[in-house]
Amino acid sequence: MKWETLEEEPCSLSRTVAVVGDRWTLLILRDCFLRVRRFEAFQSSLQITRHLLSERLKKLVRFGILRRVPYSEAPKRYEYILTQKGLDLYPVIMAMVHWGDTHMGDERGRPLLHEHKSCGKQFDPVMVCSECGETLHAKQVHVHAGPGRRGADAA
Repeated sequence: MKWETLEEEPCSLSRTVAVVGDRWTLLILRDCFLRVRRFEAFQSSLQITRHLLSERLKKLVRFGILRRVPYSEAPKRYEYILTQKGLDLYPVIMAMVHWGDTHMGDERGRPLLHEHKSCGKQFDPVMVCSECGETLHAKQVHVHAGPGRRGADAA
């Protein structure tokens, strides 16, 4: 498997990693969910080179995760807004945040707390079965080959 061809693999994780699988892209997405929208704000937040930031933003736009919206005509400048495809990455980002809070924290505690606007409570993200609503755990899931898989064996 080569990095350049991951998006062509018959594996949903490989295809996803091809788009969002590097540290800068994940941190850009984090900032997007924290309402950062402008190039200079991303650069200030991340302390990333202009070239690298530009490349990652172009890739996210190319894959339809972000869209560029002009906010200034002279000079021409853009905001980067999450599309529905980008918003659908929220559970992925939240799962990683929760893992970091649980396994990479220190005595100071969580750097950010998340509050559900509807009920006003702080929460931890959980993954549940779309059919029965029960919390999912790795040891409770069986994987079977799907119609998009080459060959008969599931990974």
